[in-house]
Amino acid sequence: MLASPRPHGGPGEVRILGGAWKRTPLPVPDLPGLRPTPGRVRETLFNWLGQDLTGWRCIDAFAGSGALGLECASRGAARVLLCEQDVKLVAAIKAIAARLSAPTVEVRRGDGIAALREAPAAWDLALIDPPFEADLFGAALKAAAVGLAAEGRVYLEAPEAWSEERLSPLGWTLDRHVRAGAVHAHLLRRSP
Repeated sequence: MLASPRPHGGPGEVRILGGAWKRTPLPVPDLPGLRPTPGRVRETLFNWLGQDLTGWRCIDAFAGSGALGLECASRGAARVLLCEQDVKLVAAIKAIAARLSAPTVEVRRGDGIAALREAPAAWDLALIDPPFEADLFGAALKAAAVGLAAEGRVYLEAPEAWSEERLSPLGWTLDRHVRAGAVHAHLLRRSP
């Protein structure tokens, strides 16, 4: 979840939008390129999924600030794995999870793509929001095909729209898409 620097240039915060921790501020460390998912995009995603994720197993493969994964936990997810490679971000997310007393949240430093495929059919929702300048989208979508349950969904956040023609060879069908500024948000399901 690292990309171009935030326009305002300084540290900030985002807020959890729904569930048990609604309105809880999440600090956003001042790290070059950290790009938290905008609030209106997160709101759209949870309107698509439904507000209650009770019992869901979710993986945030490129956690960054942790906002997407913590939003899932706030809405009742039974298990949320947040993967992040940056040691400062891992420490920040762990501190937030401890403050929230979030027993269903696991924060892991490591490779989100490897975590996606380590346990076949382990996840109901995969959140894929890699650094925009990295070429990780295709690899992450292939890994999600291994890790997702049959009826699982993928949220893909990218700097450009992904068409059916581009998704189909990877085994995915576009369910929803919205553009918000420089962000394209996609909700995917397995191809029939």
